[in-house]
Amino acid sequence: MQPFKYKPKLNSGQLRHRIDVFGNIKTVNELDETIYKFEKLKSIWAEIVPQTGSLQKQVAETILTNVTHKIIVRYAAGKDITKDMQIHFRNSKFEIKYILNPYFKNETLEIFCTEVME
Repeated sequence: MQPFKYKPKLNSGQLRHRIDVFGNIKTVNELDETIYKFEKLKSIWAEIVPQTGSLQKQVAETILTNVTHKIIVRYAAGKDITKDMQIHFRNSKFEIKYILNPYFKNETLEIFCTEVME
């Protein structure tokens, strides 16, 4: 028996979250100034897995949260995603830290993110 021969492919039922990918697009405002603005590029199916979290208490009763997530998408759907983009899911925004192609198989992408609290 060969190792990993009988490993099943990605179960599409795990990709049950519809995420929106936002890119930083260069635009010109009414004063003819060049500005960068996040605009929606596409929506894809993904699996969102919470990884770690921390809670820091700051001065004046301010609480700073740092929640890190792993977002798994199909390779074909996410191969054009870069680090300067954002991912939105429901009312949460995620800043992309790095993107991993497990075992260089071009089956899935693991996107490691930090949730942005506003």
